[in-house]
Amino acid sequence: MPRLSGKISRKLCIAALLTGQLILAACASKEEAPDAQNEQVLYGAATEQLESGNNEQAIKNLQMLEARFPFGPYAEQAQLELIYAYYKNFNFAASIEAAERFIRLHPQHPNVDYAYYMRGLANYSEGKGLFERFTPTDLTERDPGAARQSFNDFSQLVTRFPNSEYAPDARYRMIYLRNLLARYEINVANYYLRRRAFVGALNRGRYVVENFPQSPAVPDALAIIVQSYLLLEEDELANETLLVLRENYPDHPNLDKNGDFIAAYTVKGAKPSWLSRITFGLLGRTDPQQINHKEKYDKL
Repeated sequence: MPRLSGKISRKLCIAALLTGQLILAACASKEEAPDAQNEQVLYGAATEQLESGNNEQAIKNLQMLEARFPFGPYAEQAQLELIYAYYKNFNFAASIEAAERFIRLHPQHPNVDYAYYMRGLANYSEGKGLFERFTPTDLTERDPGAARQSFNDFSQLVTRFPNSEYAPDARYRMIYLRNLLARYEINVANYYLRRRAFVGALNRGRYVVENFPQSPAVPDALAIIVQSYLLLEEDELANETLLVLRENYPDHPNLDKNGDFIAAYTVKGAKPSWLSRITFGLLGRTDPQQINHKEKYDKL
């Protein structure tokens, strides 16, 4: 048998190597991409990928399933799984959008309560942000928009589906969100006090008492109301609120052992100017003095 030249032999080796790589690549792609013509296979692959944490590939297969079989037996379930897949992949905006789409298209679906729950959970998680999910921060100092939306989402769930298996967890999260929103209002009220926006601080305190009556922030809200009335020189209204604070929260730090009110802020001189009033303290006179020693209003 004649021997092949070295150049031809090298060419054949390279061709064989490339052929082997193509075969391996084809096998690998076949493992990653299931039979796109089989709805059940696509759905099974996506659920397995979700369980194993391969969220990106699961999303692709669920999207393919919905695109190729929009009226198949797995289509609606795939839409629900897609909500969860986006959530697991930290794409909360896409999860919210997918949940809202499912609610809009299938309002009578037996599992639509899950879409309501996941929408609330995605808003709940989106409000924390990436940094806050891994480090302890005071969420009451952040924009509460996502927290409010999440509270509303969970509220819709427990109102429409009180017997849902997701309702107990939703109620628990609503308590946390309620306390978070109430504390945010307290922070804003204190900011208004520092800015001489006494009416704004008063309104924030009243909002907490009226809308979050069971939250731990209520006693602080009452103290802010008393403080605001004092700064506005509305002593009679301050007295009325102080009585409520004394009766219900006698150990509040703004009360001394005799039940007299201890103010955190005091002002010297006249009431806030008209410019300070109409701009909620953003313009006008300087900030009120925050006293280091706590001043007691004995006249109360």
